[in-house]
Amino acid sequence: MSMGATSLGQVRERHVGAMRLTCEILDHIARGISEEQAHELRDGPDGWSIVEIVCHLRDFDAIFRSRAQMMLSEDRPRLPAYDHEGMALERAYQQERLSSACQQLKASRRATIAFFASLTPEQWARDGVHPERDSFTMTDAVMQVGLHDLDHLEQITRILAG
Repeated sequence: MSMGATSLGQVRERHVGAMRLTCEILDHIARGISEEQAHELRDGPDGWSIVEIVCHLRDFDAIFRSRAQMMLSEDRPRLPAYDHEGMALERAYQQERLSSACQQLKASRRATIAFFASLTPEQWARDGVHPERDSFTMTDAVMQVGLHDLDHLEQITRILAG
């Protein structure tokens, strides 16, 4: 390995570390948002409110973790697909409080970080079949969490920028 080259293990560690930042960034953002704004400000006329986005992040954190757990316990499982729009309505995201959703996301994220941080090299080699992209490795799974976070943090800051 050349000087400055990053190992796959280091990439994975960085992605696990980045998961911690999402909740910290969200805390900083949420401090400046009233409960009313969290429910009224939306991503376009038919878009999600800020509270709905945070609830989505919370629920998908648990989904991402459960898919990764399936990859550990089954050989190349077909990972389930989820209807995120349907979940938002079925679980009444708009009725939730922003502060509660943020706390629940933090609790879920602690479990997700602990899960990925504890994987052995053999466990990192596990994979599954993702509903949208076929082959899906444990490295894909850890990267998906942070990239999904980033998409929605950008969405929240765009809503706030008006």
